[in-house]
Amino acid sequence: MVATFYIIKPKYNEEERNEKIKVSKNVFIATIVIQLAKCFISGFTVYDLLASITFSIIAVVFYKIFVNSLVVFQDIREKRAFSIEEVIGASLVLSIAISSFYSINIFGFNICNILSIFIVLLLGWKQGILVGTTSGVTIGVTLGIITGSEPIMIAAYAISGMVAGILNKFGKIGVIVGFCLGNIILAYVSNGYTIELIHFKEILVASIGLFLVPKNININIEDVIGKSKLLPVAPDRALDNSEKTAEKLNNVSKTIQKMADTFKEENNRSAENKINSTSNKQIFVTELLDNMEPYKDNLLYDDINDIDGKIVNDIFEKVIDKQEITKADLLRIFAVNNSYVQDISNSDIEQVVRSINTAYKISKSNFVWQKKFEENNKNIETQLNGVSKAISGIAESIQKEFETDKRFEKERQEIIYRLEQHEVKIDDVYIRKPDRYFIEIYLNKDQESFSVPITQKILTQVLEEDIIYNEETSIGSKISFMSDDKFVMALGIGTKCKANNEISGDSILNIRLKDGKYLIAISDGMGAGQEAKNSSLQALKMLENLLISGFDSRQSIDLINSSLLNNSQEIFATLDIAIIDLYKGNIEFIKSGACPTYIKNNKKVQLVKSNTLPTGILQNADLQIYDRDIFDRDIILMCTDGVVDSNVEYKNKELWIKYVLEDLDTSNTSKIADLILNEAIDNNYGIAKDDMSVVTCKFLAK
Repeated sequence: MVATFYIIKPKYNEEERNEKIKVSKNVFIATIVIQLAKCFISGFTVYDLLASITFSIIAVVFYKIFVNSLVVFQDIREKRAFSIEEVIGASLVLSIAISSFYSINIFGFNICNILSIFIVLLLGWKQGILVGTTSGVTIGVTLGIITGSEPIMIAAYAISGMVAGILNKFGKIGVIVGFCLGNIILAYVSNGYTIELIHFKEILVASIGLFLVPKNININIEDVIGKSKLLPVAPDRALDNSEKTAEKLNNVSKTIQKMADTFKEENNRSAENKINSTSNKQIFVTELLDNMEPYKDNLLYDDINDIDGKIVNDIFEKVIDKQEITKADLLRIFAVNNSYVQDISNSDIEQVVRSINTAYKISKSNFVWQKKFEENNKNIETQLNGVSKAISGIAESIQKEFETDKRFEKERQEIIYRLEQHEVKIDDVYIRKPDRYFIEIYLNKDQESFSVPITQKILTQVLEEDIIYNEETSIGSKISFMSDDKFVMALGIGTKCKANNEISGDSILNIRLKDGKYLIAISDGMGAGQEAKNSSLQALKMLENLLISGFDSRQSIDLINSSLLNNSQEIFATLDIAIIDLYKGNIEFIKSGACPTYIKNNKKVQLVKSNTLPTGILQNADLQIYDRDIFDRDIILMCTDGVVDSNVEYKNKELWIKYVLEDLDTSNTSKIADLILNEAIDNNYGIAKDDMSVVTCKFLAK
């Protein structure tokens, strides 16, 4: 290195640059000379030459990383702004340093994981979503490369860091809760929350460390939007800020999408390999040749060693068909191929038979594991695709949240004027109308009180449509309103456990989504009792979390299906879903292995049927989706197969419910649910032969 200074004199950089003296060329020359000298002294191959060049390039890369990141540690106590490159470099240096602790565990706590979590929490707390996500990706990738972690861990750190940054408005507690939420969401997505990706005990220790960090520590970063937060307190986050935030989320989405594409490419390669070079037959042949290696003096060795010959192919087809081969089978195969075995000892034949059967037993497990590996890759690809789409959806909603439809500028000004007349100080009003009106009013920080009824009345008069308060999306100084529904819905539920069981395997979900729609779902876990309950509850809990988090319904079912497939236990569950829009007067039915849905209007009853399999059985979720308008006085009934299958008189079992509904005079949803349930129990002489659930909805136009 010293010698290179006499050949290439280092150049001095500007004073404000981190790299005061430019010596990257010197680093490259110094390292490659030593590497090449070693090659020429001991002899080398082309590989050694390429490896030497790569080594020198890596040396320069790490030199650049260190020289642009050490300033962060040197000036950490000073009030100065660091570039995003410096912070990323510092995160990389720290993650490389703490990876040396990866094999150290104290009382079951991994020191490397705790320090990694602490860094993401600290940077997310101080700098918000961009730096939280960036540090999470950097640390996740570094640990993934150095420690050989699974790719899903990169997404775990990235998503946890992102959500932690989103909630940094609420201080250290918000950051810790955000990190935990990110971990929980991705755990649900990747494995149905059966296995935690980042251990909560390690998050707890890192959180304690974060609480010990003084509040006056500053890590000021330039090239980042001021102190803006994602959670609103006022509209100082103007449209340009929201667009930049959305752009950052889209970048994270693209990164995760590339990870999904990598798994897709791996799956494609696996599919090609399955056809070309690593088919089941060739796995078997490889094992067979290994087993026959000690028996080269066997008279049948040459025939077995001819892997492209018809004899080996016939042997493989025989063991696939019968799971093993006998001496008689082997002799018959040789005879069919005009290779008659004469003057050969029984020991030689038995050696070949034993080698074939042993090779098949070993290769058979390889067939299964290879298929499982391909399925797992496919599942991870589906999961990462889902996470990517969800983040893109969040980015899109952030952009739309702060856009006001220019068509309503006149109404917006009128609302502001009328509120001021009622002495309501506001900072701004946003109006959107994708289908229904969504209005967000940002109160001035000096506004002490606020009347919801008066504001509802003003909005209704100005927009000429019934407007109601939306409590679910109101937070802090942001007050939300939306168009009122045009239908009202009454709900009735009836459930019954299988005879001699205390726990029903059916689960029911009834929630309102953020877009004002209602989600009603029934899941029937395969079997009965606690295990069936766990299956159905897990499927519905995942569905609720995914839809609330911004996933669309199709993607949600795919993720649930892949998560159930990934589970170490066999978990199958039907999904019968109704997404009800009482504003537009529309219902979307989604069925995966579910029973028919019955729709009654007056005396007429229609059936919405499905012939799909439950989730968790096939690689690709088998769905049937129907769309239907709501009419005044419509009644819909959803139920599980325990109700439908209770009647044995009809060849077409679902018809008995149709006939009962046609004869019913009542429109009370609770009574209808109870009547159908009691009739199903009476079909088996008063004994419930399976878990039974009924959900009834009635719609009335306002």
